[in-house]
Amino acid sequence: MFSPNNIENIQECLNFISGKWELPEEKMGHITSPFTGQIIANTYRSKNATVNSAVLSASKSQQEWEKYSYRDRAAIFLNYRKWLIENLTELAKIISNECGKLPNEAKDGLLKGIEILDYAVSIQNLDQLGKMTVSKGVQCEYRREPLGVVAGITPSNFPAMVPMWMFPIAIMVGNSFIWKPSEKTAMTAYYLAQGFKEAGLPDGVLNVIQGDKETVDLLCDHENIKAIAFVGSTPVAKHVYTKATTSGKRALTLGGAKNHIFLMPDAINELAVEGILSSFTGCCGQRCMAASVLLAIGDTQKIIEDIIIKAKNFTPGKDIGALITKQSLQKVEKAISTASLNKEQILVDGRNPKVEKELSLGNWLNPTIIDYVLPESILAKEELFAPVLSIIRCKNIEEAMQIENANPYGNAASVFTTRGDIAEFVTLNARAGMIGINVGIPVPREPFSFGGINHSKFGHGDITSDGGLEFWSNRKKVTTKWFQIKNQNWMS
Repeated sequence: MFSPNNIENIQECLNFISGKWELPEEKMGHITSPFTGQIIANTYRSKNATVNSAVLSASKSQQEWEKYSYRDRAAIFLNYRKWLIENLTELAKIISNECGKLPNEAKDGLLKGIEILDYAVSIQNLDQLGKMTVSKGVQCEYRREPLGVVAGITPSNFPAMVPMWMFPIAIMVGNSFIWKPSEKTAMTAYYLAQGFKEAGLPDGVLNVIQGDKETVDLLCDHENIKAIAFVGSTPVAKHVYTKATTSGKRALTLGGAKNHIFLMPDAINELAVEGILSSFTGCCGQRCMAASVLLAIGDTQKIIEDIIIKAKNFTPGKDIGALITKQSLQKVEKAISTASLNKEQILVDGRNPKVEKELSLGNWLNPTIIDYVLPESILAKEELFAPVLSIIRCKNIEEAMQIENANPYGNAASVFTTRGDIAEFVTLNARAGMIGINVGIPVPREPFSFGGINHSKFGHGDITSDGGLEFWSNRKKVTTKWFQIKNQNWMS
């Protein structure tokens, strides 16, 4: 039975090792509610002894777990899926309380995570690999094997969805998993891990260790961890990738983004307005797929004016969530203030919105729209992770494409148009891993995998679907011959 702590009680963010909850060695700080500023949890740092303990537990458990059939593993996963659905509303509240997104947004993230869980369950039917006769009396086949102990380091903006991009596939193929959640959203990990235990997952197959950079470095250096996945900012993604691969690990690390939307004059008004608005305001702009730069090509003023009208009517806590920390809010407010220095026009100023008294200490920023932004401006170049839309006026699609492709990141690009040739031009030429056509957030559904390019990703492959399946496993190739063949060729 799911029984979350009341928000009035301060939760201790514990480690989960060998199926038991343990207090980490060193207290770090606390988590405050983005909505109220209230302290809701204490956070801790795991040191070397704890990391070693978690790896030892995971290693012992993995040796037994890989002997389970796919069918037996899938049965546990289906129990877990049932538990997640039954507790969906309460889980969404926990996520909302610690990361600032609205409860319905938190629920959507959970459902996306369950979608990856569904893919993991289907591996038993999808992953046929293959066996064939390749010559007289000779057969070749693929077999899939787990790596052993693997680890995932996850961000604060999607404390349930992103880990569920990782551990379902990794565990389904026979690995044991060590999860280091963000210290900013360490509460969610408690419930996701506890639910998997209640679903029947053997102790030690999923372990949670709390911590910060020091703990991450210990994971990257540990010789018995075979692979590490990471989602977060680009500087940290680079660090984790370099450190993990230097120690001989397989690594896939996803970084930040600065996504662009191409807005054409022929775009369908309603489709464009809703798509663009939800893209930069959803989850308070705190997602790597949010489009924060609008490349307005030609006469698109009517569409922009309609976006402005809707953006001005947002109510904090109802239409938009809060930024995760006070530091995040201060950083964004500083960036917005640079607009006046460059003669950029603030069309909608979301700073200091009116809120209820009990929310006065929250980290609130309403939708903010800035026009005539220069391509070299901080507003156009840096990932602000906030509900800020920077409009760059462009004469034509070619000029807009030059701006998009000068961007060092490469997560997503979208275009709003009714013309197939324009859509194809953007698809072919935009240097991004995920493209949207009349879609503001082009996150693909399974079995189409998630992944960017350029400085948005370090490593090869994607993190979900078949990309994740390949990342978390090895293919073993078996060639078999049982008898000698007359009239041999080079193979037989």
